[in-house]
Amino acid sequence: MDKQMLEHSDIGCTHSNIPLPEIKSRMINDPSAERLAELFKALGDPTRIKLIGALLHQELCVHDLSVLLEMGQSAVSHQLRYLRNMRMVKRRKSGKTVFYSLDDSHIEQIFLQTLQHLEHS
Repeated sequence: MDKQMLEHSDIGCTHSNIPLPEIKSRMINDPSAERLAELFKALGDPTRIKLIGALLHQELCVHDLSVLLEMGQSAVSHQLRYLRNMRMVKRRKSGKTVFYSLDDSHIEQIFLQTLQHLEHS
């Protein structure tokens, strides 16, 4: 939206004193908006939500996650790879076993705050 359009967008609006150009300058930029949308897209799958929910409690291996979710290990591994590429989970290898955990506390906060929002009446 160009400056002239912002200045004339108040036609028919009773709030013409709102500083739209100032608000526009403080809005999220396009690359950040795309990355944020990708994060929410990753959270848009019930299986990935269940994986994150399980990993909130403790670090788990693929076998344990597949038992908890009642899914095959290859399907769980596929979803974990997606979450790892999104930097939402990380892995740690111990011998032949790979353990997964949440990448950082931000993922836990996003998950818990969103859940709290949904439960808020």
